[in-house]
Amino acid sequence: METGEDPEDLGQDPEYAGRLEYHGDKKKDCTLRITDLRESDSATYKFRFITDQEGRTYTGKLGVTLSVTGLQVKVTGGHQDKILTCITTCTLTGNPTYIWYKNGQHLDESTSPQYKNSVSSNSIDGYSCAVKGQEDFLSPAVCVQGQSCYRVTYTKRRICVLKGSTVDISCTYVGYYYTTSTFWFRSDKSIPEDLTTDPGYVGRVQYPDKEIRRYKGPSILRITDLREEDSVEYRFTFKTDNFEWGHR
Repeated sequence: METGEDPEDLGQDPEYAGRLEYHGDKKKDCTLRITDLRESDSATYKFRFITDQEGRTYTGKLGVTLSVTGLQVKVTGGHQDKILTCITTCTLTGNPTYIWYKNGQHLDESTSPQYKNSVSSNSIDGYSCAVKGQEDFLSPAVCVQGQSCYRVTYTKRRICVLKGSTVDISCTYVGYYYTTSTFWFRSDKSIPEDLTTDPGYVGRVQYPDKEIRRYKGPSILRITDLREEDSVEYRFTFKTDNFEWGHR
C-alpha cells in the first residue's frame, strides 16, 4: 500500500492479518487477494519484487487504486411518489445485478441501480438493497418518509471474539404494532429457528432484554462459552398480529 515511505510487505501488516492471499507464481503473475474488505483498505497498492542482484528492486510505478464502498438507498421524488436508488461512493466493477428487499423480504432484481417502481410517500415499509453474489452485505433499511417505517438495524455487522468468551450481538427494530414474537436465528438454517430452542446452544443463549408486546426497541443476543462452530451470520426477526419481518 502506498504511504510515501519505504514499502512494507502487506503480509507483515497486522491490519491485514488473515486476510491476504498471494495467487501469483512469483514469475509473471502477481495476483493479490484481500478478503473481508474494509473501508480502511481503500488505497493505492503497488507490487514490488527483488532480484538476486544486490540492491536491485523494482516497484510498479502507477499501482492499482482500490476503493471500498458500502451500499445505501437514496430516496428522491416529490410529495406523492418516491424513487429508490441503490448507490455507492464509487462505480462497482463488472455489471452488477441489484437486489431489492422490502421489510427484509426479497422484492426484485435488476441490472439498474434504480428500483423499477415508484413508492408511495405514505408507505411505512423499509427498503434495502444488495448486489447479487454479495447478499450478506445488505444496505441499511431506509424509510420512504422520514424515519417512520418497519426496519431492523444491526449495531455491528462483523464481530471478532475469542473462543470460550461471551458476545453480545444487538440490533434495534421498529414494528409499529405490538410484537407477538421476537427471536434471533442462524442465517444458514433453511427454516429460521429460535436459537433458544436450538440444541447446539442449550444453556448458552440469552435474550437479556426480552420483552413481548412492545412495538420497537433494542434486542440483544448473548452467546456464552463461544465455540468455533458458532461462527456464522445471526439475524433478528419479529412478528405482529399482521406483519412479519422477512428472513431473506
